[in-house]
Amino acid sequence: MADLRALLSEEALREWLPRQRWFASKTRDVAEVTLVDVLELADDPPTAIGLIEARFHAGTHELYQLLLGVERGRVAFDALTSRPHAAAVAGLLAGNAVAPSTAGTIEFHWLDGAPALSADPPVRPMGAEQSNTTVVIDERVALKAFRRLEPGKNPELEMLRFLAARGFPNIAALWGWYELTGETLSTTLGIAQELVVGGRDGWELALDELGSDPDRFLARLGELGEVVGTMHALLGSDASDPDFAPEPSTPEGLSLMTATIDEEIERIFLRLPEDDPVVAPILGRGEEIRDRLQAMSHAGEGGRLIRNHGDLHLGQTLRTHGRDGRWVILDFEGEPARPVTDRRRKRSPLRDVAGMLRSFAYAASASAVQRGNPVPADWEQRARDAFLDGYLSHVDANLLPPGPSAIHSLLGIYELEKAVYELRYELDNRPDWIEVPVAGVERILSEPIA
Repeated sequence: MADLRALLSEEALREWLPRQRWFASKTRDVAEVTLVDVLELADDPPTAIGLIEARFHAGTHELYQLLLGVERGRVAFDALTSRPHAAAVAGLLAGNAVAPSTAGTIEFHWLDGAPALSADPPVRPMGAEQSNTTVVIDERVALKAFRRLEPGKNPELEMLRFLAARGFPNIAALWGWYELTGETLSTTLGIAQELVVGGRDGWELALDELGSDPDRFLARLGELGEVVGTMHALLGSDASDPDFAPEPSTPEGLSLMTATIDEEIERIFLRLPEDDPVVAPILGRGEEIRDRLQAMSHAGEGGRLIRNHGDLHLGQTLRTHGRDGRWVILDFEGEPARPVTDRRRKRSPLRDVAGMLRSFAYAASASAVQRGNPVPADWEQRARDAFLDGYLSHVDANLLPPGPSAIHSLLGIYELEKAVYELRYELDNRPDWIEVPVAGVERILSEPIA
């Protein structure tokens, strides 16, 4: 492995790293990129994990994982997409290998009941991803390598293990994982899951069926609500596990959350363009929205805090084909831009619900804008009703605030938080989509407060 180290160029890494889709800080000026360590995995072909530190002029830094390999006498910075190197990782997983290194011990875990892998399995990229890299191995296993590393357990591994142990059928089965345990850093490096064959991405399915049979998709949303409600009931079911035991919500916690949202409302409404007719329905209404937020916070107290998905929307789901088709929930790591400690924090399950409801608003707009298929004017409300009916019939009511009015108010707070985030995102990245969060804020303003 000495040759691999000698072939590495930190100057080349500095040029290469900021251009990757999964690099989290594209808008920041990178001061330095350093190879912190090379964790050897295999000699044939030479394969290793590279720990790469990006330092910024502000004095902060981020740590990234690369799978390094030697190909034709040169170092491949992203060897996970290379068949022999990805196959080497798969072999270590299947063999429950232990690889000592200078940074600690890398342990590979392959669960009982997981499929046997071919000796020389085919490997292909899963597709474009924003924050991590997933490859398909042997057309049966989806192997995801987490790119940005932080100390502690990755929420996705925790959530999958918890739900699988309780027989939740609406996930891609967890088959293995690998992790680093050391004195200075212990972290999850990657996971291996069942490849769900024939599944349709929930977002794409929505756009297809909104153009052909909107009512059919409404029925599917009722089923999806049942699945999410069941998932939340399980996530709040074990008082003996400190990482998952439900906790009571407190007025102080709700006040802190609403204060954070209030500050964001103030910031974003100062940025709204005064000459854009699309934002006219909410222009100058920042104080009104902040007053409504305070009123909703008084009416929406109660319920329990649990671990939740953290980034739930239609794009985080699959729908399988056939008579026994089912919804599958994906990507339990939460919002990758948030720190791991924040993603592991317990929150009201209604935060997940709000994310899904906002996804319906985007689907309705995308159907019209991207596919040329406007949906009926009442479709979004009917979609919300279908999902919520299914959800409320399967979730543990003890996890929610007492009574429909309190549920409605707390859900409104989370929807407002999401819509304000969307306002900022669309202003910065997709001005043509600004009408979607504007309509969301306008709808919240028009609803009565319990």
